[in-house]
Amino acid sequence: MAFAHSVRTLGRGEAGLAARLAALAALGAGVRVLLAIPVAMGAGILLYFALPSEPARWVGATVAVSALAAGLLLRSQALPRLALLLLAAGGFGFAASEFRTASLPPLSEVPSRGVIVTAIVEQVEALPEGRRVRLGDVLAGEEPVVRDVRVRLRDGDAAALAPGDRVRVRALLRPPAPPAMPGAFDFQRFAYFAGLGAVGTALGPVEVLERGAERGFARWLAGLRQVVLARVSDAVGGAEGAVAGALLTGSRAAIPREDLAAMRDSGLAHLLSVSGLHVGIVGGVVFGFVRLLLAVTGAALHVHAKKVAAVAGIIAAFLYMLLTGSQVPMQRAVAMAALFALAVLLDRQGIGLRALALAAIVVLAFQPEALLGPSFQMSFAAVLALIAAYQAGRPWLTRVHAARGWYARVGAALLLLCFTSLVASAATAPFAAWHFQRVQLFGIVANALAVPLTAVAVMPLGLVALALMPLGLEALALVLMGWAVEVILWAARTVAAWPGAAPLVPAAPAWGILAVSGGMLALCLVRGRYALLGILPLVAGLLSPWTVAPPDLVVNPTARLIVLAGGGGPVAQSVSGANRIDREQIAAMFGQETLGPLPEGEEGRLSCTRETCTLRGPEGQAILLLRPGPHEARCDDAALVVAAEPLRGRCRPSPMIDRFTIWRDGAHAAWFEGDAVRVVSDRSLRGERPWVAPVPEPRWQPSRLPLAPVLGASPDAEE
Repeated sequence: MAFAHSVRTLGRGEAGLAARLAALAALGAGVRVLLAIPVAMGAGILLYFALPSEPARWVGATVAVSALAAGLLLRSQALPRLALLLLAAGGFGFAASEFRTASLPPLSEVPSRGVIVTAIVEQVEALPEGRRVRLGDVLAGEEPVVRDVRVRLRDGDAAALAPGDRVRVRALLRPPAPPAMPGAFDFQRFAYFAGLGAVGTALGPVEVLERGAERGFARWLAGLRQVVLARVSDAVGGAEGAVAGALLTGSRAAIPREDLAAMRDSGLAHLLSVSGLHVGIVGGVVFGFVRLLLAVTGAALHVHAKKVAAVAGIIAAFLYMLLTGSQVPMQRAVAMAALFALAVLLDRQGIGLRALALAAIVVLAFQPEALLGPSFQMSFAAVLALIAAYQAGRPWLTRVHAARGWYARVGAALLLLCFTSLVASAATAPFAAWHFQRVQLFGIVANALAVPLTAVAVMPLGLVALALMPLGLEALALVLMGWAVEVILWAARTVAAWPGAAPLVPAAPAWGILAVSGGMLALCLVRGRYALLGILPLVAGLLSPWTVAPPDLVVNPTARLIVLAGGGGPVAQSVSGANRIDREQIAAMFGQETLGPLPEGEEGRLSCTRETCTLRGPEGQAILLLRPGPHEARCDDAALVVAAEPLRGRCRPSPMIDRFTIWRDGAHAAWFEGDAVRVVSDRSLRGERPWVAPVPEPRWQPSRLPLAPVLGASPDAEE
């Protein structure tokens, strides 16, 4: 009714500007219209990040202001007004992305050799082996570095470090790594928005020049997290202590890789990503404790106990968010919790979808890059699906809640838990497959044990431990918390060991995840039978990984790892210094656990000798890999020649990918198409953006290779 009234008001020609503004605001207050605004913002953000070059800074703001003004001045139908409102939201998302990018310092050149780094410690992270520090106010030699630097310390370096200390260390720095292959995870973009300019390894022990040289609220919080982690490690230790510390501080760096993999494969990784579940437990425990305390002391006779408890709960949730690093899922959860607390204070009913939409608008306005990450996508998808599922199943859920008898109540609670786990797992599975190429098939079993244990034991004991830390008595709660965490780890390891617990799936194309997202939004947000239309794009997106052919060739950004898709699966030439992470990511993109070695002889379409490997295409064309070392093989008649070493035009007129090509344009991938080979470089996909490292100035004069017609490279790559 409010929406219809707003539409009628907007259609009246006699309405003044103030009335139009009020009507437009009322139009946006309609739940379904409000839900469309973050979707439109997301479309504008995706458009910005998909561009091959940086747009003019006025584009987004101009579109947003123009569309909003046109909506206010338009005197005709409601639908054009709504379209203009959504266009304004999209322009605002685009403008927010432009502003966010422009507000960050640009990339700076990183020394190519070991250098003395003098800096202020921003953060200290414990790893399963050793430590890693994040440094700010960096001087690399005599040159200032405008961005932070992350350095892994040498194993055994026991220097006591705290945020705010001024330190000096000799380190080998390098820019953030580019994608392992075209279309893979872009760590350079992640590092750009995280404020990182370089990563590296310490070549010597770290030296503390001044204790607590520069402090501030952020460094104080980082120091508090470090103290909490140290207390937890002292009281619990091992993998259990690392998991308990992650739940209390948000830092997962100390968890052993095998336990992280077990949590991932069992569907319990969401417990380590501090999010809505943890905020709900923290806020709920504090809410219940304060309300009980007010009732016991008699204060409830003089104050509104529910409202006071709601305020206490949201304050506790906000402080917990600060302690755990204010990640995107936490921001979403706290924003929603704050809206529900406000509803309690105003004696109104909180509306889940409206709160979710407002939380999404806030997050996207301040961190538009979060839209591209798994935390935002999986967190909002899970909550959206749960709200929609509980609304759709309200009659059935009401009957379940009305169960009588303790056995019926226990059964109803388990049934609701399984229902929640099933809905959340189904909603997040496509995004997990998109980012990690894995789906968890038995997550509902592991969650049936781990989630209740986390809610009734792990997190409440963690809160008690935090409250006891100023008194030095935290071990009383942490030991019990460690036992509960040990049960969760046992469940994770057991379920992850089941056959087929987390099968790999091939990488999906970009249109596939967009189709899944559009289908889910339609199913959850559209009313009536039209919502079922969302099934079509949803199914198409889920099947998309099997509609595209994987590349026949992949060369990683250092050319030390060259992968050929032979008849028996992907195999790799790996030379000294090949990156383990690149190897794992490329294998996962093919839907495989590992990459096999190059065969000796013939295997399917691939045949190898000591000098070369030849991959045959469907039309007889060949990709020729020149193996390291001297060789006399003819290479001027192949559809594509690949080598980890500089070829310097030796194989002309054949198109070539060699060390110089990779140096200029990053990782490459190639597909057989018809009687030719299509080659795509990382630089041609990502374009010239602020987070893409520019081509370094050469210290030598590499031979210019005729690559542009084949590789789709930039014009300056042409001979």
